[in-house]
Amino acid sequence: MGIPSGTRDVWIQRKSNSFLIPSPAEDEKKLRAQQFSQEGIRAGIKAAAIAAVVSAVPTLIAVRKIPWAKANLNHTAQALIISGASIAAYFITVDKTVLESARRNSRAQFDKNV
Repeated sequence: MGIPSGTRDVWIQRKSNSFLIPSPAEDEKKLRAQQFSQEGIRAGIKAAAIAAVVSAVPTLIAVRKIPWAKANLNHTAQALIISGASIAAYFITVDKTVLESARRNSRAQFDKNV
């Protein structure tokens, strides 16, 4: 249920033969956006790994020592607790990092123009 191949080929040819030429500023913006994304992903992965360890240790200790947790937290619940903390840390960190990079970039652009 995608785009028919004939239509897709015509669209791609029309797009590649465009008379519009991107400016160097657009290339710089694209490169900066890619760098900011990579920076955010790296920071997010680090935060997720730390959050996984920080949430896994107490969860696994609680399941072995606390009677309520031993009775009510099966393997799926343990995995959900640990992965939930990791996923939240990843997305929050990526969002903060990308926004901070964009803020730095906009300030640098403003200072350059002034």
